[in-house]
Amino acid sequence: MDIRTIKEYLGQDWTAVQELISSELHSDIDLLNSTNASILSHSGKQLRPLLVLLFARASSGGCATQASIRYAAAAELLHNATLLHDDVADSSDKRRGVPTIRSLMGPSVSVLVGDYWLVKAMELILGADGSDTTVMRIFSKTLSDLAEGEMLQLQKAQSGDTDEEDYLKIIYNKTASLFEAACFSAAESVDAPAEIKAAAREYAVALGLAFQIQDDILDYSGTEAVGKPLGADILEQKITLPLLGALADVPADKAAQVRGKVKDIAGHPEYRDEIVAFVRENGGLEYAGARLNEYVAKAVAALEVLPASVDRDCLAELAYYTAKRIK
Repeated sequence: MDIRTIKEYLGQDWTAVQELISSELHSDIDLLNSTNASILSHSGKQLRPLLVLLFARASSGGCATQASIRYAAAAELLHNATLLHDDVADSSDKRRGVPTIRSLMGPSVSVLVGDYWLVKAMELILGADGSDTTVMRIFSKTLSDLAEGEMLQLQKAQSGDTDEEDYLKIIYNKTASLFEAACFSAAESVDAPAEIKAAAREYAVALGLAFQIQDDILDYSGTEAVGKPLGADILEQKITLPLLGALADVPADKAAQVRGKVKDIAGHPEYRDEIVAFVRENGGLEYAGARLNEYVAKAVAALEVLPASVDRDCLAELAYYTAKRIK
């Protein structure tokens, strides 16, 4: 079952999320509306709202609530808000294969639109009566995690000494934390018992880590169809799991030499091809692939606490999808 089929399976629940996103973003400002419409027309996989709906339904016998719909829409708004901000931080000209708002309209507009989406996400989380404080706290934690992850990544880019513990912290903060908020909010929206809420966290964190590891593998093994140039992470001085795996398999002096090239990449962009070749020749992709499969298996195992259902099967399919996607 692919993502398109899952969206069709979700039917009216999925339609309700899309309609809520559109209505929440509506403004009296035409320029803002047209900008929002442009972003929505290239909305990507929309994995996070899918997770909210599926986990809510899997936890409650197939019934999503109005809170589930709100949290699903909020997760997508928050995710896109962070991308708009990331494009400014990273000076990105393309996102999902199309020009970014930053490149088309400037960094200030990208930040302002990101802020707008973020506020709308928070309003949805709180709901009309402002009572959803438990879910607000976990989404607020995610925003804090994102900021800390970005700063740690910047710090490690400057020092060039990223190890696997650093890497896992960075990708938890920047990716898995929002997956965790999405799935926990889903369980909360249907008043699931504590063991299912715990499973929501375990599944989501493992899935989020696997998702980012696959992204990092594609940076060394993919093509331009991925939506970013091959070796883009190296050009940003990011030491990710494929490179860490390759570094673990060579003498210390060689590893230090490669790390030095990563630090000096701004002045020597030709090092990119050397480092990509180094990773491929020294087992980096195989190492990262093995870790990826471990996290996928952990995510699927966490679902065992849920009753058997099509929704649970879809959650498992999304975990397997992370390991085989090509963009």
